[in-house]
Amino acid sequence: MSTIKNFEELIDHLRLRGDRKRVAVVWAIDEQTQMSVSQALEVGFIDAIFVGCDKEVRSNAVLMRHHDHITFVDATDSDEAARKAVSLVRNSDADILMKGMLNTDNLLRAVLNKENGILPHGRVLTHITAAEMPAYPKLLFFTDSAVIPYPTQEQRMEQVKYITYVAHAFGIEEPKVALVHCSEKVGEKHFPFTVGYKDIIELSRDGRFGSCIIDGPIDVKTACSGENMRKKGIASPLNGEADALVFPDIEAGNMFYKTITLFCHANTAAVLQGTLAPVVLPSRSDSKQCKFYSLALAAL
Repeated sequence: MSTIKNFEELIDHLRLRGDRKRVAVVWAIDEQTQMSVSQALEVGFIDAIFVGCDKEVRSNAVLMRHHDHITFVDATDSDEAARKAVSLVRNSDADILMKGMLNTDNLLRAVLNKENGILPHGRVLTHITAAEMPAYPKLLFFTDSAVIPYPTQEQRMEQVKYITYVAHAFGIEEPKVALVHCSEKVGEKHFPFTVGYKDIIELSRDGRFGSCIIDGPIDVKTACSGENMRKKGIASPLNGEADALVFPDIEAGNMFYKTITLFCHANTAAVLQGTLAPVVLPSRSDSKQCKFYSLALAAL
């Protein structure tokens, strides 16, 4: 497949692909969730299973135009809805899990349940975002802005594996992955996590993460700007053309996410990886379009 460089191309790809993924939508009491699902139904890349909020969903006339591709599962409250939706995924009756208007903690409690959840033993749960920004010529993927506070070396390797997998799904044959730090220097005393970057780079050369180019430590501006790289006299195989950024901790990732969406007007899509199926976990403040693009990312 050709490389998908923006969200419009992603939607066109899903439309042409022609298959529908089954989405278990948890407690879609809010209009934004309902309308993002409606938009995905209109394009034709999902079937929707609404778990809970039957009355509210049925009252949405625009959404119910797609009733042939909608089913319902009863739930008395959001916690029950979360458990039932997770069960649909666990039993292979749904391909994607989507959060509606309920607390993230409530949904994750069901996702992470040791007996009935959908995170297999030994897997790492992490959050991956794709961003479309006017100032960058392609999609930029990054992790983790929502789940892992301070990744261990083992967790960071899993983050690299997942983000490379997602980039490959977008048709990027050899994604360029930046291991982010505030400079290009290893700081063992104050930034011990940078010491592990060398091992990740060596593992990538041995094929641990599939076809990819990994370098770091490197700052965001240098990773994404060839001009800045040349000015600083830095030699890197990333060549200022990073496809993906792996942030050192949740604080850096979250601040980057909030900054680009507020000041750069970035469009974003995000999913949880590590689970048996992609989990669309939007913030309550996310727009309808963000939720729609997240569904598209999960469907891909």
